[in-house]
Amino acid sequence: MSIAAPIDRIAVEQIVREIVLKSVGAPAGQPNLVVSISARHVHLTDEHVETLFGAGQKLTVMKDLYQDGFFAAEETVMVVGPRRRMLPSVRILGPTRPQSQVELAFTDCISLGIKAPVRPSGELADTPGCVLVGPKGVVELKQGVIRAERHVHMSPRDAEHYAVKDCDRMSLRIQSSCQTVFENLLVRAQEGIKLEVHLDTDEGNAADLDHATKVELFKP
Repeated sequence: MSIAAPIDRIAVEQIVREIVLKSVGAPAGQPNLVVSISARHVHLTDEHVETLFGAGQKLTVMKDLYQDGFFAAEETVMVVGPRRRMLPSVRILGPTRPQSQVELAFTDCISLGIKAPVRPSGELADTPGCVLVGPKGVVELKQGVIRAERHVHMSPRDAEHYAVKDCDRMSLRIQSSCQTVFENLLVRAQEGIKLEVHLDTDEGNAADLDHATKVELFKP
């Protein structure tokens, strides 16, 4: 069985880059904008957690994420694609969900040999599947592998500030050594949510987000 990504990438790309956040000083009166790199990860149902890790098992919190109530779990799974290509240790995010889902960057998809579409989280119809391997069992997903569409989480108050509503589109300008503007960020407005943009690993690296001096969210 061939390994599609070297083991040392796992430590570098643990979920949300160990929740590496880029929050660049917001001007007075502006919401505090956080831009996060969301590395490849898996969401599981309760049933699939038990299949992969044993009867009665629950996800174990390793690190709380920026959004309240969400966490990176101690547990990881092997993700296996066509022709037995694999990613050996992909982090699981909690809490559990009604549908299991695998979120990958474009380079991950190339490594696995999976043609995953760009989709909002949870929109899994007509997506490819994969095999998940845990210490106690195996789950074959018939669908659920996506490249997560870039998006911005915000509260209704933030949405009012930017004059947008749920499902609108915005742009993000990143000033860095590779100044970049990302267009068509999906707005996901919900009570109790902090203002946060999610980019995947490829997007964050392309913009050199780790060395950004300013980030700006705006309505085109």
